[in-house]
Amino acid sequence: MMTERTDLIALVEALADTKVVCLGDVMLDTFVHGEVERISPEAPIPVLRVTGETRMLGGAGNVVRNLAALGAKTRFLSVIGDDDAGTEVRTLLAREAGVTGDLKTDAGRQTTIKTRFVAGTQQMLRADRETSRATAAGLQDQLAVDAEAAVRDHKVVVLSDYGKGVLADATLARVIAAAAKAGATVIVDPKGSDYGRYRGAGILTPNLKELAAATGKPVDTDDAVIAAARGLVDGLGLTAVLVTRSRDGMTLVPAEGPVLHLAAEAQEVFDVSGAGDTVVATLAACLAAGADLGRAAALANLAAGIVVAKVGTAVAYAGDLIAQLHHQDLSDAEAKVLTLEQVLDRAAAWRRRGLTVGFTNGCFDLLHPGHVSLLRQAKSQCDRLVVGLNSDASVRRLKGADRPVQGEAARAAVLASLAGVDAVVLFAEDTPLALIEGLLPEVLVKGADYRVDQVVGREVVEAAGGRVHLADLAPGHSTTATIARLAGQG
Repeated sequence: MMTERTDLIALVEALADTKVVCLGDVMLDTFVHGEVERISPEAPIPVLRVTGETRMLGGAGNVVRNLAALGAKTRFLSVIGDDDAGTEVRTLLAREAGVTGDLKTDAGRQTTIKTRFVAGTQQMLRADRETSRATAAGLQDQLAVDAEAAVRDHKVVVLSDYGKGVLADATLARVIAAAAKAGATVIVDPKGSDYGRYRGAGILTPNLKELAAATGKPVDTDDAVIAAARGLVDGLGLTAVLVTRSRDGMTLVPAEGPVLHLAAEAQEVFDVSGAGDTVVATLAACLAAGADLGRAAALANLAAGIVVAKVGTAVAYAGDLIAQLHHQDLSDAEAKVLTLEQVLDRAAAWRRRGLTVGFTNGCFDLLHPGHVSLLRQAKSQCDRLVVGLNSDASVRRLKGADRPVQGEAARAAVLASLAGVDAVVLFAEDTPLALIEGLLPEVLVKGADYRVDQVVGREVVEAAGGRVHLADLAPGHSTTATIARLAGQG
């Protein structure tokens, strides 16, 4: 069932055409970031000086985030409380491209919030606020009815069970039965020790600890893992069990065919939060694209290796997978044209290695020696340089209806081919302020035709401890003048 890594690139590209249903426990993941510089005088505990806070979808919501990052279209069903956290979950879900959310409100429960306190890259403490009881019978029936209807239009169903009450036994049985009738594959990220409730599902994805708890068998060797998983496959009528094994990778035990061991892909591990969600999402998208189990598991293993090298409940983008499959390093042009979310992930990785991040921006239409000089000076001020590139629509607003001469894809490709440029990010606004606010570069670079107080984003960067650098301009170079000369020659 195994395949060559380069053969998986076409599979990644096919994920954008897939459709998946996801049903499970949604949460709000909160990360409180800071620095520890002293011990509290009140108790022998570290004092976290808070420097920032981020919130994102967690639990089954993180499965949805990963599906969206791969380009899959997702129908998501879950339950939230009638509270501020529930409202924020709705808002965050609405921002995910290709996701259709169907969130039902249970006024008697609290939306689950997991708050992680992080010093640097080290998680210090997690605090949970939640309601774990099952949702009301009437609400469960509505969920089951909606899920049964959704299954008829999808090839793959994900049941993301975090034990918070959304997936009651009766709901599970109805959805699994509906999937069997429709010929859809069911993938379950299981919880608890009673796996009998998942009887008849297609694929289970327990980790080692969960596998041991559910089977009561040892899991300390390859043979023991296979035996425990085989017992689940035979006993519950499953298609396969995919066991995630941390540093030992994954083991796929199918009902038919050979067992497949996949070595861990991670080069460095910073945070395993949500890695199981990434595995489930990637597996689901691959199967929805028509891949066999071996190829789907191989890509899921690769995706897991990518996300554990990031901090927080991160996602693996299609571009991340393709870059890894090409064995690309971060200097290769194809891997350097990024979305905002991707560049924030990459900047975080650079900073974990002690590298500084610089930023400059422009239209860069018909790249000329003046542009090259600016970029060279910008790179001299930092370890990694991010270039913000005006989109075509943005350039037209700034330069006129006859610009740009080259489209945004061409301009981005040319910039990314330069050795001194480490990432290129398109922005559609007239200024890169939102991009700068997200990236918070250590150094912000513009040409010396600006005064420092005129540089967009200066206040944001300086407030975060960064600085502005004005680069010398190479005289006699202008895209507008070049176009005028070309028109005259014409």
